[in-house]
Amino acid sequence: MPEPQIRKTAILMETIFHEGGPAPETPLRRAACMAVIANPFAGAYVQDIQGFMADLEPLGQQMAQDLIDALGGDPSVVEGYGKGAIVGTNGELEHGALWHVPGGYAMRDKIADSKAIVPSTKKLGAPGTRLDVPITHTNASYVRSHFDAMEVGLADAPKADEILLVLVMTTGPRIHARVGGLAAGDVKGEDGLR
Repeated sequence: MPEPQIRKTAILMETIFHEGGPAPETPLRRAACMAVIANPFAGAYVQDIQGFMADLEPLGQQMAQDLIDALGGDPSVVEGYGKGAIVGTNGELEHGALWHVPGGYAMRDKIADSKAIVPSTKKLGAPGTRLDVPITHTNASYVRSHFDAMEVGLADAPKADEILLVLVMTTGPRIHARVGGLAAGDVKGEDGLR
């Protein structure tokens, strides 16, 4: 398979100081790294597409590192993550699914306590399409305080023959999280759930 042809990358960084209530001791930081690549399968049905996942692995590793760097360079501060893809209109949803392994494993490789599955979403869209990327705790999917989402998108992507790939990382729970459930401090880290 061909190496991914990257048209552009972008990092979106948010620092959340409060949500109308008391300010937390440490603000929440959320970051999204996006890469716009050519879709090698656009415009035709191709049966065997799995090989392209391996081609995406170096890009996943680079994007995961770029996110860690954007959050200060210390992977131990990352508590939440998610991934997604927007496939241009000449592609199909399955082309976005190619990001599951290279995007998810790249983040899990760089974060020590990351047993939880990386949540994901994908859709077809035109330039300017927005995507809500789901976020969960990196080590236990049942930690409710970390159930979140980050809206991402780029004004000029994806074009019809492109895919916009996304990775998201956060440094903590939602600001003012107070709906109970498993607390992050009580995670056993055995199975990626609790």
